[in-house]
Amino acid sequence: MTNLAGFPPRFLRTPEAADFLGLSSRTLEKHRTYGTGPAYRKLGGRVVYALDDLKAWADRGAVTSTSDPRGSVLPAKRHGPAPMQAGRDRR
Repeated sequence: MTNLAGFPPRFLRTPEAADFLGLSSRTLEKHRTYGTGPAYRKLGGRVVYALDDLKAWADRGAVTSTSDPRGSVLPAKRHGPAPMQAGRDRR
């Protein structure tokens, strides 16, 4: 069996991922709900984030000055049209 003690963690749970990004766990959960956050994986019933995905998502918001266009990281809220309510026909 291989000893993995020397390997850095490749996946983080929500609290550790939020801490890595400087966000609260709740904000990261909201990003997951609205589809505005970093890619995540479900392993069994657990949500985990790959370090590379967290870094890539954070890098999407990188700018070099206040005059640069805003990065593409959206706030943790619903964007776009509201989903249709069950049982209601919108025509």
